[in-house]
Amino acid sequence: MNKDLLKIAITAALEAAKEILKIYNESDDFDVQFKSNDSPLTKADLVSNQIIESHLNQTNIPILSEEGKDILYNERKNWTQLWLVDPIDGTKEFIKKNGDFTVNIALIENHKPVLGVVYAPVLNELYFSSFSLGSFKVIVDLADFNVNNLIDSALKLPLPKVDKTYTIVASRSHLSDETLDFIENKKKIKGNVNLISKGSSLKLCLVAEGLADCYPRFAPTMEWDTAAGQAICEHSGCSVIDWITKKDLIYNRKKLVNNWFVVNQPPTMNK
Repeated sequence: MNKDLLKIAITAALEAAKEILKIYNESDDFDVQFKSNDSPLTKADLVSNQIIESHLNQTNIPILSEEGKDILYNERKNWTQLWLVDPIDGTKEFIKKNGDFTVNIALIENHKPVLGVVYAPVLNELYFSSFSLGSFKVIVDLADFNVNNLIDSALKLPLPKVDKTYTIVASRSHLSDETLDFIENKKKIKGNVNLISKGSSLKLCLVAEGLADCYPRFAPTMEWDTAAGQAICEHSGCSVIDWITKKDLIYNRKKLVNNWFVVNQPPTMNK
């Protein structure tokens, strides 16, 4: 994996985050529009997308973004590489101002995520990964950062899990009946189970980090919601399994809505 591509993706996420935070901090009443699928859209989504695409365009790799132009499957089906971008994952959390939103950038090669960047602007937490390097986490000072130093000083994931109690992370905004049933079944198998509620792709990152053992997602997501987090999970040794196919979740499909999926730490980590 070209380390230069990772640096470009990290820079794009952090520069976008600067502008997102300006909007986040300047207002308690965001101008919210709603797209055709009833998902919210703010000025911050659009500004973030513009900044990210300006950085990624220098790679000459095509971009598929939630807030970018619609690209027909006939045009993208033969792409062997593409960037998958969510300028703000967790716009609902952004609007609620609870901090649980992220910037997501993933590089897809032959339907698989080979590079991932997830940055949580309010938390100053950067997760990044590549197939060749593995997965990492580092705290970022947006006012003064050097991408090379961030990469060199980051902690390799997963980190040691202090609390050995089986832990499930679930959506803050989309806790379906099927998810509740899954949690109850895990309690029967594991006994005592901890439950963490989080928004955005931070749920995937918590499994990759080792703070959670499992993340069941039995509600709709789009490819750009999960690709970066999946890269970080897989490159730390975790699995992201399509509930229907029982195989790894794949990308640049004709239908951009994901099937349900479950993220798990490797069995050795769950002991």
